[in-house]
Amino acid sequence: MADVQQWTGEKAARLQDAFEMTQEEFAGKLGVSVRSVASWRANPSMVPQPETQRILDTTLGLAGDAVRRRFIHLARAAAPQPAAQALRVAIAVVRRGGDVLLVCRQDGDDITWQFPAGIVKPGGNAPKVAVRETLDETGVHCMVREHLGERLHPVTRAFCDYFICDYVHGEAVNGDASENVAVAWAPIAELSRFIPTDRIYPPILTALEATV
Repeated sequence: MADVQQWTGEKAARLQDAFEMTQEEFAGKLGVSVRSVASWRANPSMVPQPETQRILDTTLGLAGDAVRRRFIHLARAAAPQPAAQALRVAIAVVRRGGDVLLVCRQDGDDITWQFPAGIVKPGGNAPKVAVRETLDETGVHCMVREHLGERLHPVTRAFCDYFICDYVHGEAVNGDASENVAVAWAPIAELSRFIPTDRIYPPILTALEATV
């Protein structure tokens, strides 16, 4: 249906476009001033007066099917779209004595060492995702000790939640060969050999240094 609950400048301009008329032609059809028609396009959020609302209703109601179809198409195309949500990822920094748990991922020709991580679905619980994905990826059971913070990752543009986790039990194994090349306990003192320091979220370094 093309019925309009409330006309705005935006919708009135779309009706003009649907009729494929100039401002002068559309003003003449409605019986309003050209200035009024121009103001609708210049101020999309404005709400015309009640009398003008009725004129627009009548004009749309008497329009042919082709005009009404064009109006519906144009109005839908102009409607604001919901903003896409950034991908949210929970990252587990699992420490065991002087070591930290890492996974080695292969992305095309690139091989990179990273902390275990998992995607958090809308409404999901980030700490639980961090623990579950660590177990699935590495076979290591851990528990969250502290939320280190969150940021929009400068490279991936994913929204990251970081958690420092304590090792509970389990042998480190590659539980996801489709994504990971290897799993390893890396010495915290030599972490920069695996991940460049400038790519590590600073609170992670602070938390790990406190355990060395």
